[in-house]
Amino acid sequence: MSESELTVRLAPSVGSFDAEQWNALGGNRNPFVSHEFLTALEESGSVGPGTGWEPVPIAIMDGEDRLLAAMPAYAKGHSQGEYVFDHAWADALERAGGRYYPKLQIAAPFTPANGPRLLLSDESLAPHILKGAEAVCLQNNLSSAHATFIEPAQLHLFEDAGWLMRSDIQFHWENREYASFEDFLGELSSRKRKNLKKERAAAQEGVDIVRLSGANIRPEHWDAFWIFYQDTGARKWGTPYLTRDAFTLFGERMADRIVLLLALMDGEPIAGALNFAGDEALYGRYWGCTRDKRFLHFELCYYQAIDIAIERGLKRVEAGAQGGHKLARGYEPVKTWSAHWIADPGFRRAIADYLERERAGVATDQIYLDERTPFRKG
Repeated sequence: MSESELTVRLAPSVGSFDAEQWNALGGNRNPFVSHEFLTALEESGSVGPGTGWEPVPIAIMDGEDRLLAAMPAYAKGHSQGEYVFDHAWADALERAGGRYYPKLQIAAPFTPANGPRLLLSDESLAPHILKGAEAVCLQNNLSSAHATFIEPAQLHLFEDAGWLMRSDIQFHWENREYASFEDFLGELSSRKRKNLKKERAAAQEGVDIVRLSGANIRPEHWDAFWIFYQDTGARKWGTPYLTRDAFTLFGERMADRIVLLLALMDGEPIAGALNFAGDEALYGRYWGCTRDKRFLHFELCYYQAIDIAIERGLKRVEAGAQGGHKLARGYEPVKTWSAHWIADPGFRRAIADYLERERAGVATDQIYLDERTPFRKG
């Protein structure tokens, strides 16, 4: 197909695209770029007017109006809910007399999980859709475009387009073909192995833990989890990012890709953790509780996730952003990547210099953390 037959289109929502065509580009293997997840955010009011996340997905269509490539993109009026922090960049540009917001964010909102940021029927379309994103910025006076938590296989597409690359560190658990949790524990040093066993025993004492997926997740389970989510959201962000309706829509549209963990005490839910399953990974997303119990957070968010990944034959668990405490629990330091296009040449040079120095620091941090994993040495 010739380039003259392609049209780059800016759309008002992911919901304006056919779900089957969207998912055929990559949404089937990663839950957070699926049509179901992204439209649940739109229809629940979690993104859209008043949130600072205005959906502006960019797509390439052919002459018959078929979807060939897409990117989930948002016009952002702030830097909340991204987990790749650029507040200092915004301050610097505005002190110099510029305007940082609005900006273009290519991401799964509120979700620090790796995934495809370019949904492509053919990799040759990558330069065209990235040029489309740059054009959107220039035509609408946006300062910059930012693609966050890019899966490693797509990094070269952004690098080839000349975007600036930024790295950070998360903690992921890697499944080395373990047959059981005990098999995993056997790889740890003796002291760490004993500590994990003690933590699991203490967390499970007096508590029943249930795993719910598919039709087994009922409205009352979402009601309970909503209370947990609100508590965590209020403490971390001030206002929770997701609305109650978002969880209902997740349950209606993608419950088979969800594992909801609830901890019950005397039959009443006291804590919960929400996971999404992809083709290769289990993604821990939200957690909360109404009663403090020692080590229960570790049990629901980390150890249960390892159990599930082993049972399902998944390659890894991505347990979200930050959290050095994950290291002692078998989660290892892994680099994550974002890519940035800056409109102003002078500001771009300043950011490029900053990123070069930052990458050196991240590399040093990773060496330090790698030496402190709980696995047996030698």
